[in-house]
Amino acid sequence: MKDVYILAIESSCDETSASIVKNGCEEIGTVVLSQMDTHANYGGVVPEIASRMHIENITLVLDELLIKSKLTMDDITAFAVTYGPGLIGSLLVGLEAAKTLSYVYNKPLIPVHHIAGHIYANNLVKKMQFPLIALVVSGGHTELVYMKEDYSFEKIGGTLDDAVGEAYDKVARVLGLPYPGGPEIDKIAGLGNDSYQLPLPLNDDTYNFSFSGIKSAVINLVHNEKQRGNEIRVNDLALSFQNRVVSILTKKTLKALRQYNVNNLIVAGGVAANKYLRSSLEKMCQENNINLVIPDLKYCTDNATMIAASAYYAYKLGRRADLTLNAKAVDELK
Repeated sequence: MKDVYILAIESSCDETSASIVKNGCEEIGTVVLSQMDTHANYGGVVPEIASRMHIENITLVLDELLIKSKLTMDDITAFAVTYGPGLIGSLLVGLEAAKTLSYVYNKPLIPVHHIAGHIYANNLVKKMQFPLIALVVSGGHTELVYMKEDYSFEKIGGTLDDAVGEAYDKVARVLGLPYPGGPEIDKIAGLGNDSYQLPLPLNDDTYNFSFSGIKSAVINLVHNEKQRGNEIRVNDLALSFQNRVVSILTKKTLKALRQYNVNNLIVAGGVAANKYLRSSLEKMCQENNINLVIPDLKYCTDNATMIAASAYYAYKLGRRADLTLNAKAVDELK
């Protein structure tokens, strides 16, 4: 069988990225230009700034990728792009670049859902075994997904409000930590004691999640303690928050594995880089004889490598888009 080389573009938020992946699992080359330092000045991503920076960066990223990979457009089998969900202005930059490449070089255009990309990042580590449960944890998503085969996505639960990564960032801001807040909380939590009483978020029998309550509890606690003139033990509060969030993620993931009679678990999304979550899931899987795969840290955050990896299986299934493909800020995984 002839090798398939897919060039993918990812621009859903604040990273401009392009990558070439061979046969869905072999990374040939990847370039990522992050805007994190710019947005840190504002305490979060500013959509207008993000889209403008994507415009500035997209051709630079593509040029550097071809130099790095030592390939030409003649070597590329198809182009892939994240069409959604994400920031609409950011998505449009990558989408128009991919559509232009597809038109100029007369090669197929593969549309990729951002979350599908995160899920298929696991194939860059080890080929996914089906059936499986995917725990998707990021700044914009918290979902449990059942997959019986490639590109078969059944969402069995999701967040009712804040995504887990969003909750981390908002709690970090209240604690006076820099953006992005998730890695900062993960870092200082290891220095603290679980000494604050916080609620366990949506501890019920569903597969849904809710993190607005525990976020509000932290905000109110900090406000009340400051009103009383008490010092906030930041490390302790970070650990108390993280313990409860990770506990409910682990508990509901195990429940899904048992109910669906599945012994394969993969983790996807930026929060998959959280050390405490990784440790908790590793322990749970060891105790219950579950096969666990988590992407390398470089594949957890947004990158085009995961989009190309996912696109390979979409390509094999005959999924194609024409030049009318549009960006979607909100879109269900299917």
